[in-house]
Amino acid sequence: MCGIVGVLGTHEVAPMLVEALKRLEYRGYDSAGIATVNNGVLDRRRAVGKLVNLSDELVHNPLAGKSGIGHTRWATHGAPTVDNAHPHRAGPVAVVHNGIIENFRELREELAAAGVDFVTETDTETVALLTEQAMKSGLTPVDAARSVTARLEGAFALCFLFEGEQDLMIATRMGSPLAIGHGDGEMFVGSDAFALAPMTADVTYLEEGDFAVLTRTSLEIRDVNGTLANRKKQRINLDATRVEKGGHKHFMAKEIFEQPTVLGEALSHYAPESGLNLPAETPDFKDISRVTMVACGTAYLACLTAKYWFEQIARLPVEVDIASEFRYREPPLPEGTLAIFASQSGETADTLAALKYTQGKADKTIAVVNVPESSIARESDLILPILAGVEISVASTKAFTCKLVVLATLALKAAHDRGELDDAGLAEKLAHLRSLPGLINQSLAIEDSVKDAAHKASLARDVLFLGRGPLYPLALEGALKLKELSYIHAEGYASGELKHGPIALIDESVPVVVMAPTDPLFDKTISNVQEVMARGGRITLITDAQGARVGGDGVENLITMPPCDPFIAPILYAVPAQLLAYHTAIAKGTDVDQPRNLAKSVTVE
Repeated sequence: MCGIVGVLGTHEVAPMLVEALKRLEYRGYDSAGIATVNNGVLDRRRAVGKLVNLSDELVHNPLAGKSGIGHTRWATHGAPTVDNAHPHRAGPVAVVHNGIIENFRELREELAAAGVDFVTETDTETVALLTEQAMKSGLTPVDAARSVTARLEGAFALCFLFEGEQDLMIATRMGSPLAIGHGDGEMFVGSDAFALAPMTADVTYLEEGDFAVLTRTSLEIRDVNGTLANRKKQRINLDATRVEKGGHKHFMAKEIFEQPTVLGEALSHYAPESGLNLPAETPDFKDISRVTMVACGTAYLACLTAKYWFEQIARLPVEVDIASEFRYREPPLPEGTLAIFASQSGETADTLAALKYTQGKADKTIAVVNVPESSIARESDLILPILAGVEISVASTKAFTCKLVVLATLALKAAHDRGELDDAGLAEKLAHLRSLPGLINQSLAIEDSVKDAAHKASLARDVLFLGRGPLYPLALEGALKLKELSYIHAEGYASGELKHGPIALIDESVPVVVMAPTDPLFDKTISNVQEVMARGGRITLITDAQGARVGGDGVENLITMPPCDPFIAPILYAVPAQLLAYHTAIAKGTDVDQPRNLAKSVTVE
């Protein structure tokens, strides 16, 4: 969500801060700002909307200085206004913040009782004001920041800058990620290493409760107990952080078309020709009695898809939970439970909280993430990186299909361990998985037929998606993508549920998208198609050539996919769902890569 950048540099930092904030745009934001210290004087510039507005402000009102902090804000407390934009300032203190201070009302009341005035509606202003008060009482900037952060409850990553202190920056985290970058006579702070990549390849990740004091030549980190902590320095792969659109109009289009490549790389890692290649620490599923999967958004739908594989192929019971419900439901975790947590960023606050709940209760925890250095990865017993590469567009595409590939290989291991698949059966399933890059490459040729369906969908107020079996979660995913990108109300349903209520919505104004590969459930799905058409419904049928011959008569739009084994159909059929949402958004003229109100990395509850 919110993005943080800090620079103690040797050159003017305003351009560096803005450039780094651009790399954090993918997180989602509605305002931005920077603050610098120049000749001991603290000053700031802020703007609502896109970063170009901040850049314009800096053209008219330049900001000098070689020390500075920057922020992109996704509004939580208070509307997106200049007053509510970060950095927040109170006297000699400027602060940027990612997260939510849960006890800010009590702290605000305390300040109000002391006669302190407020100019914003945010929780973050409270941090700046408390730090100012602490400094007025005689504390040094470091001691003042430390005393204030010790009083905060909730999730936060904070970065402080002080007037009169050109060689000092303070960074601390509790529940929200923060990284320190090391340069030559320079130091940097960022919400993630991706923001810092143009400036440094050497990064130290702060751990929960860490309090870091930075100068240009030193870094002191103390842990949650105040003890000096020796956090290791890591070298990041700069090639993996380069982001270009590669000739595409949007990052989302680029990432859709990258899927054959990234899935091929993931399969080469986890399912080479020699067989399954999972880490030695992967549990023997003979010892597992049930699996609990926890995730949010698109990652949750990937887990819901994997539930079919684990239960049908491995005969292993699976429970899938939305992370924000799991933690507060406090479910029992009996002996023999494997807990799997899926997240693109590895920083999703609800998923991280759910993971912490399972620690000491589940037999083993596995992180299925795109960032191996993330909080969820570090807190888990085993990491299975999805190897999707950097995903910039807020709407997940290649990370979704890469998660499915990793979960599919895990399900196959479970089936083999439990004797539900013999060696020949395992080899056959792996061969189907390895065919995916080629099949997805073929399926990208449907783009022209998708555009016609997308144009018609763009004129609708409501769209329904239907699917059976493992294609039901794909119907949910298709509806989610359409909502995210086009702002059209869309719902996904299991096809068999149509008669239990949703069929009341059917008329000539409601497009119905049906995902129906030729599989054992195809005939039942086509009977649902007939029910929709009998009531004037407009069908977009996504199927293969055989399905088109059998069930394509009378449909408004026919999107023909390459034939595939039912095992991999949920992965392959993600592509038309993605393309349909993308081209509907294009037809409506909405912001494809940064849809309104959405954030790529949701680091607050």
